[in-house]
Amino acid sequence: MKRGVDDLALFGGPEAFMQTLYVGRPNIGDRARFFDRLDWALDNQWLTNGGPLVREFEERVAEVAGVRNCIATCNATAALQLLVRAADLSGEVIMPSLTFAATAHAVRWLGLDPVFCDIDPATGCMDPKLVQELVTPRTTAIFGVHLWGRPCAVDELEKVAADNGLKLFFDAAHALGCTHDGRRVGGFGNAEVFSFHATKVVNAFEGGAIVTDDDGLARRVRALHNFGFSHEGVPEEAGTNAKMSEAAAAMGLTSLDAFETAIARNLENYECYRAEFAELAGVTVVGFDKRQRNNYQYVIVEIDEQVTGIHRDLLLEVLRAENVVGQRYFSPACHQRPPYRDAVRAPLPHTEWLADRVLALPTGTTVSREDIRRVSDIVQIAAGNGAQVTSRWLQREQRTA
Repeated sequence: MKRGVDDLALFGGPEAFMQTLYVGRPNIGDRARFFDRLDWALDNQWLTNGGPLVREFEERVAEVAGVRNCIATCNATAALQLLVRAADLSGEVIMPSLTFAATAHAVRWLGLDPVFCDIDPATGCMDPKLVQELVTPRTTAIFGVHLWGRPCAVDELEKVAADNGLKLFFDAAHALGCTHDGRRVGGFGNAEVFSFHATKVVNAFEGGAIVTDDDGLARRVRALHNFGFSHEGVPEEAGTNAKMSEAAAAMGLTSLDAFETAIARNLENYECYRAEFAELAGVTVVGFDKRQRNNYQYVIVEIDEQVTGIHRDLLLEVLRAENVVGQRYFSPACHQRPPYRDAVRAPLPHTEWLADRVLALPTGTTVSREDIRRVSDIVQIAAGNGAQVTSRWLQREQRTA
């Protein structure tokens, strides 16, 4: 157990963890059940092209989302791109900058212009009033992002979209199983996109899905994700190959089997972190609405440098020295990265303020209470003695410069 600044590995103390503790370590689920499914696919020699496992996975995801249609894809970025094509979008798409780069990439890759909107600092999601101010004659859609599983201001965004004749899509990569006003994420706007990347609470190794109650949109997406083929096997338009494989679906189904168990464990971890940091000034665990369902797959902590005396980035270095790899979700924000510095139409002060102070800490089914206690000890020592840690680090950097 570390007792003070001298014990921190950054200053020569022993590492707290022999094996590196990561954010987003996969939840594996029942390996035997996974291999049973994989063996079944191999025995039947149906490995791709919309096999039985993919169809079952789509049905179960649609049930979780409370929608009629689910099209599973090889990843969520491809799913976002399919929506852009299937909806015949052009011109500009309004989205937050505080998101993973794939949200913007999917639009830019297809020749459209992402236009970044500032956030509500209380939620991290787009401010609908500012969205309205960014609408121009070139705007064709709004892409909301349910950040860290906290749903957007859905009703307000739906009104902005309706008032301006725009399509409304949601990047729901973080929000499988979450609710807004008692309604399940998945059925909002024209369509939503889930991610089943290895780091997500439900994973398919790599995978994504488009969910929607728009039957016509679903039919076109399904054709486009399979080379543009119709049900008769005739290519009606130029499509792509974004299908999910049976192996990925086997993992996805196995992960879905363990979904409720993973949520329960995530909630325990979340509450444990909250208890550990309850009295630590300047360190706040981002909260969730207790009236709504959440998957708690992210433990996001805000670091107030003015109070703690240590910047978020230096705290991350302290953790890395202890073999704890936290993540800056999402910093720098998209508009601060080279590909998108030309996409800033209005100042984004709230985005920049929040992006500069948040970090994600390890959680998930492989993280134990003892792990959390040791991570919390490190944070408490570093943030509780922030000015001293910062001063010693700066002195060391000057000596080695």
